[in-house]
Amino acid sequence: MNLPSAPRRSRATGRVTLADVAQAAGVSPITVSRALRGERSVGGELVEKVRAAADRLGYVPDPAARALASSRSSQVAVLVPLLSNNLFVDLLEAVQRTLMPAGFQTLIGVTHYDPDEEEQLLRSHMAQRPAGLLVTGFDRNEASRQLIAASGLPCVHLMETTAAPGVHCVGFSQADAGRAITQHLIDRGHRRIAFAAAQLDPRVMQRAEGYRRALRDAGLYDPALELLNADRSSIGLGAAMFADLLRQRPDLDAVFFCNDDLAQGGLLEALRRGVQVPQRVAVAGFNDLTGSDQMLPPLTTIRTPRAEIGTQAARMLLALMRAEPVSPSSVDVGYELVVRGST
Repeated sequence: MNLPSAPRRSRATGRVTLADVAQAAGVSPITVSRALRGERSVGGELVEKVRAAADRLGYVPDPAARALASSRSSQVAVLVPLLSNNLFVDLLEAVQRTLMPAGFQTLIGVTHYDPDEEEQLLRSHMAQRPAGLLVTGFDRNEASRQLIAASGLPCVHLMETTAAPGVHCVGFSQADAGRAITQHLIDRGHRRIAFAAAQLDPRVMQRAEGYRRALRDAGLYDPALELLNADRSSIGLGAAMFADLLRQRPDLDAVFFCNDDLAQGGLLEALRRGVQVPQRVAVAGFNDLTGSDQMLPPLTTIRTPRAEIGTQAARMLLALMRAEPVSPSSVDVGYELVVRGST
C-alpha cells in the first residue's frame, strides 16, 4: 500500500511552504498565492482545490514573507489605550469587521496611556511592515510622531477630530460632549456640580474643559468641586470618589463622572448610604457603557458612537491604502445625550 508522503518543509523554519501546497494541488506557486488571496483571475473550482490542499497540509501564510514579496502587507496596526474598557473593545470589533472582508488583519497594540509604551509598540509593529495605521487621539511623544511621519504609511486617528490639513481622523468633540452633559445638569436646576475624573488622559481633560466652560458661562464654576485622580477608572474608585465628594462638599447637588464605570460606582455608593438620586444628588456619566441602563436609577450619560468610529475609520484607511481620494479628511460622528433617571 502506498501511503501519502509527508509534506516537504522549509529547512530553515520547518513550516509548510507555498511550494508544498502548489505541489500537492498540482499548480504553480503563483496560482496558489492568487487563489489564497481570493483574486478573481483564479476560477472557483481551482480555488477550492488549492484551499483543500492548504488545509490538508496545515499551511499558514507567512505575512512577513508576503510583504517582502509583494511590497504590500495584509496587516494593519491598531493602537488603543486599553482592552479592559468596552469602549475600545467595541471600536476594535468594528475595525476588524470592516478590514477582514477586504483581506486585512489587525495587529493590535495596547498602550496603557503610556507615550513611551506607544513608541515601543510603533517600532515593533512597523518592523512587521503594516499596510496602514490606526492610532488613538493626537497626544503622543515627539518620537512617535516622527515615526508615523517618516513611515509614509496611511494613518487615521481615532476618537478625536482636528481641522489640521493632511490629518485623517474620525471622532467627535470630547469638550462639546462634556459641556452638553454639564449644561443638562444646569438646566435641571443644579448649581453645585462636581466633576470627578480618573486616569486623566487627554480626552478626559477635554471633557473637563467642556464642564468648566458650561459652568463659567453660567457663573457657577467652583474649582474646589473638581476631584481629579490619576488612577485607572473603575467602579470601586467611583464609589470612593463619591464618598470623598460628600465628605468634602456636603452641599453639592450633582456629580458629573468622566466615565460610566466611575458613575456606576457612585450610584452604588449612594444606594449603600441611602442618598437619594437624583433628589439629593444627581449623577451623570460618559460613554454609555454596558450596565448603565440597568443601574438604580438608570444612569444619564453621553452615548459615544465607538462602533461607528471604528467602521468609518477603517473605511477611510482602506481608501488611503488603495490610494483613493478621501474627503473629508476629518469626520465628526457626534454624540448623544441619553437622559435617564439619575438626573
